[in-house]
Amino acid sequence: MLFKQNTKILFQGDSISDAYRSSNFQDLRFFPCGEDLGIGFPKMVEAAVAAKYPNLDVKFYNRAISGNRTCDLVERWQKDCLDICPDILIMLIGINDVWRKFDANDPTSTDQFEKNYRYLLESARSVNPDLKIILLEPSYLNAPGEFTDRFRAELLDKIAVVRRLAKEFNAWYIPMDGILAGLSTRTEMTKWVFDDGVHYTNCGHGVAARELMRILEEND
Repeated sequence: MLFKQNTKILFQGDSISDAYRSSNFQDLRFFPCGEDLGIGFPKMVEAAVAAKYPNLDVKFYNRAISGNRTCDLVERWQKDCLDICPDILIMLIGINDVWRKFDANDPTSTDQFEKNYRYLLESARSVNPDLKIILLEPSYLNAPGEFTDRFRAELLDKIAVVRRLAKEFNAWYIPMDGILAGLSTRTEMTKWVFDDGVHYTNCGHGVAARELMRILEEND
């Protein structure tokens, strides 16, 4: 079973998982775990798990930080993952490893991306050999054009890394890029992501939460 008393679930990543969370809260009655999970899919998953398992005290942690790349996670991984020693790690990271090449001329090579990502997974599994891992792939939706084509080429290299690592570490994998692209063939793209093509709308967060709950429920 995935869920038992005091199961610890950690969300990690960048602004998509961060979802406007705050560490400056006034009334902890609204945050049973002692921290704000934000307004995105981490909060949605918390609510769904609480509704399904009302008698279990599942602990949720959101330590995603807006703007982070894999190198940023490496620097803070001891405090924001290993010290927590989660039972379930849910991670979405990589879009900024792509983006910084184009908006700041600060690229992360595919090899370095894989090295960083592998360290994150290896070290997390080392402190908890029974750790369950769910990886969401980074995504980008936008109109065809020269910039989109170059951005997507870089992104697809990173996605290929995440897929390889998911298989290597026996992690569950959510292909968000493909899922959102598929949904966008039937509706406007902006139903799922904002105009930047990256950040989820409320509906996009709902899709991620649905996919996560499907995995959690099917494997509990």
